[in-house]
Amino acid sequence: MVRMSVLADCLKTISNAEKRGRRQVMVRPSSKVVIKFLQCMQQHGYIGEFEIVDDHRSNKIVIELNGRLNKCGVISPRFDVGYDDIEKWIVNLLPSRQFGHIMISTTYGIMTHEEARRKKTGGKILGFFY
Repeated sequence: MVRMSVLADCLKTISNAEKRGRRQVMVRPSSKVVIKFLQCMQQHGYIGEFEIVDDHRSNKIVIELNGRLNKCGVISPRFDVGYDDIEKWIVNLLPSRQFGHIMISTTYGIMTHEEARRKKTGGKILGFFY
């Protein structure tokens, strides 16, 4: 079957492995968006180290899980989010203000909603994790 969204497939695989209590999960295929998303999750401490394995196709990623991730998901379609609208999305998606992150693809790159607010920019919403 054809994969519609590589990012959605990756996040669902991570979420399922986390629910099962696994320590490691292998995700394929890899993409630049998936890698940036994982880097942000790693910076905020939701996942451990991850390693990109070159298989001469579209690469695999082996991710170390640390049990801190409750939920992660993709927002499809990728809605436009203005600087003023970020607050509405935070209220709708995250369980509380101090908890969780929304990933936004901006002209300055892929970043969390907090960075986008600091840079006073909007973009397209990719997904969330908490």
